[in-house]
Amino acid sequence: MKTIAQIAAELQGYDPQALPADAVNAFLAELVAPVTQTERVPLFEALGRVLAEDIVSPISVPPHDNSAMDGFAFDGAQLVPGQPLALKIVGTALAGPAWRGRVVRGECVKIMTGAVMPEGLDTVVPQEFTRVEDDTVTVPADVVKPGDNRRKLGEDLMAGQTALQKGERLAPAALGLVASLGLAEVTVFRRLRVAYFSTGDEILSFGEAPREGAVYDSNRYTVFGLLTRLGGQVIDLGVVKDDPALLEAAFTQAAAQADAVITSGGVSVGEADYTKAMMRKLGDVAFWRIAMRPGRPMAVGRIAGGSLAKSAFSADSASADSYSDDSNHAILFGLPGNPVAVMVTFYAFVRPALLRMMGARPESPVLLRAASEEPMRKKPGRTEYQRGIVTRHADGSLSVRTTGNQGSGVLSGMVKANGLIVLGHAQGNVAVGDAVSVMMFEGATG
Repeated sequence: MKTIAQIAAELQGYDPQALPADAVNAFLAELVAPVTQTERVPLFEALGRVLAEDIVSPISVPPHDNSAMDGFAFDGAQLVPGQPLALKIVGTALAGPAWRGRVVRGECVKIMTGAVMPEGLDTVVPQEFTRVEDDTVTVPADVVKPGDNRRKLGEDLMAGQTALQKGERLAPAALGLVASLGLAEVTVFRRLRVAYFSTGDEILSFGEAPREGAVYDSNRYTVFGLLTRLGGQVIDLGVVKDDPALLEAAFTQAAAQADAVITSGGVSVGEADYTKAMMRKLGDVAFWRIAMRPGRPMAVGRIAGGSLAKSAFSADSASADSYSDDSNHAILFGLPGNPVAVMVTFYAFVRPALLRMMGARPESPVLLRAASEEPMRKKPGRTEYQRGIVTRHADGSLSVRTTGNQGSGVLSGMVKANGLIVLGHAQGNVAVGDAVSVMMFEGATG
């Protein structure tokens, strides 16, 4: 396992006092490793879980040629361009068991969506295109071509084909795909355990009376929401005051229970508290000043004790025998204390790292391009994340405006926003109409 210093030495231009945002993700990709323990879960419990093995289709989907429309099935070789076609209706094929009759030239079968295509027939004309009189249907000229509206055997998946790959995070469509294969369970990586707590004497919990200089803790609830949507097992350790003994106990407890530990507050340069000292005492930790706004201070590293989470998992899991994780540490993410900075650093850095730890395949966030509705001042040399409201216009184009005050404590701006305007490290001022990149929240947190 590489130490923090070894990882840093391999990053070109590594400067902990002015670390580019791109370098943070490169560092974290080397720092974290995926869990290896797996378990079998039923499909109804698999949403958001990460596949631990490829799923190979045991059957072909669909298992036979079938109709994509309600209409009339016939041999498309009878079609002549520019001429209508009259056909005698000799039967009806319903979804379910195949219609077993025989069809000759000049005949057709009325067919329902999903019904097995009768032998020798390869084309379906939708019923709304036809004219029916007694037992004869007329297909107008040029409304269909041979082979139209037929779903072929295995056109979705052939038996033996890989349907989903290891590392796939199971979305609703993936659940449906697995179900279409007749599979009731899937093998997934175990849930990632993430412990978190807020730090600081100035933090109030519910039930405490307001006092001068103190604020109610919003970060715990924001982080809880972010982690819950990600699908991990969330361990809330509350608020920890600036006391060495309390901080040491909190870090030790968190590392013993979890694969990752998230804190908010106590990582800024020159802060008069004990959090940074405790991080150094208990683990291999780097402290950064990231070239970004908001969210400049951040700490990352390893805290000893993560191996205890294995014994806790083994005690209550039927999959304990397959457990092979060999870590004896938890990954630490020490985030800034300002509410918006917590969310921005989570989206930009922590979420991708946690997904990697969950066993998901690495993927970059999808950035849309939108025209700025207003000028934005920006200094080259740092990445800025501004809260934005993206609008789609009638012609399909996108535009974006900021939510106003971009202060790192203005959490109401995050509520109004539907995405983050990402102004790159080398980018300068933005003029009205300039194209900017936007990280949509739905894509970032879904």
